[in-house]
Amino acid sequence: MTTKQISRRNFLKTTTPLAAGAPWFIPSSALGLDGSPAPSNRVTIGAIGVGPQGNGVLGGFLGQPDVQVVAVCDVNTQRREQTRQRVDQQYKAKGCTAYNDFRELCARPDIDVVSIASTDHWHVLHALAAVRGGKDVYVEKPLGLSLAQDQALRAEVQRRGRLFQFGTQQRSSSHFRLACELVRNGRIGKLHTIRVAAPPSHGSGNYPPTPVPDWLDYEMWLGPAPWAPFTDNRVINDFWWHISDYALGFVAGWGIHHVDIAQWGNDTDLTGPVEIEGTGVFPTDGLCNCATAWNIEMNYAHGVRMIFTDDQQAAHGIRFEGSDGWVFVHRSLLDAHPKSLLQSVIGPDEVHLYDSRHHQKNLIDCFKSRGQTVCPIEVAVRSDALCHLSDIAMRLGRKLHWDPQAERFHNDDTANRMLARTLRSPWRL
Repeated sequence: MTTKQISRRNFLKTTTPLAAGAPWFIPSSALGLDGSPAPSNRVTIGAIGVGPQGNGVLGGFLGQPDVQVVAVCDVNTQRREQTRQRVDQQYKAKGCTAYNDFRELCARPDIDVVSIASTDHWHVLHALAAVRGGKDVYVEKPLGLSLAQDQALRAEVQRRGRLFQFGTQQRSSSHFRLACELVRNGRIGKLHTIRVAAPPSHGSGNYPPTPVPDWLDYEMWLGPAPWAPFTDNRVINDFWWHISDYALGFVAGWGIHHVDIAQWGNDTDLTGPVEIEGTGVFPTDGLCNCATAWNIEMNYAHGVRMIFTDDQQAAHGIRFEGSDGWVFVHRSLLDAHPKSLLQSVIGPDEVHLYDSRHHQKNLIDCFKSRGQTVCPIEVAVRSDALCHLSDIAMRLGRKLHWDPQAERFHNDDTANRMLARTLRSPWRL
């Protein structure tokens, strides 16, 4: 019997209502008497960041019979408590612990997997703490606030042999997979152009400082970001997404979904472009300051060109163009020319891409088998890199030459310095 098993069993004994002497009713499902796995045999989950997206991801874990969510963490007391109650209601028993400090959750020996859906500027630090605590991780997209953060997490995941699932859920969608299989198997002839479009960020007004509400640990919310006075809108999703201290805006927040699928269809999961240039429009005043429009061109060594824009300029989604036709895909549509491609059958000897039907379940299945997830850390870093390269190219406004093997710009100290960000003390990678 392993130390981890002993620790989990002891932990469950000390946290059950019966152990505390309380006369709670324990449903048969909680004891594993109705055919479902007993808690000691379930994959245990802790969740960091339980806002709208975090609760959406959490729902995917709560729906799995072989999973037990045992802890949630958020610096927003209201969200934290609401989510703790949601978990307890799911299991019809009190057993979920709520934390303000993620380090307490990551230190628990009874947790197997940590789901991370915090603000973007916290993703990598939260994931590093979980991985260093011996956990496998599910990390929402985009990954880091810099490519250096992405690389640090990749090194730690690989060094410690942990499983990683990136929150690019489109890889677990059958029509995105089919679109990429059609391209990878030459149904549109030779691929030459990929057009990707995603919603842009938005600007905002300026807002005066206001008192920090008592339900928020604002210092922990800021964490590694530069200090800034609290304002009513700063911590709201629809604002921090578009503030460069906390995110890259929708060039990454939305764009990562589609450039990830572009990488999959382009068969470039473990590499990247060699040239990149583009322009962007950035607000000159206001709280929100990420790109409200962009036009990026990336060129790959094998001759494929990717054009990445905001969807005010092109159709939202991914369009693969080849010598004999095209395939277009987004969340509610798969289209092609000629239309007969949509009835095409991928033969047994052709390229079949990883078949995941449920993003969270895929990670749980891999936890049991120790197999690779549909979007492991190596793939995640390469897809996320396209967002960082796009942002840097926009800000510099000139053609950049990228070495995908070294993951650095050729002879460009200015651009290379932009691959990392300084973290506010005491936080560090």
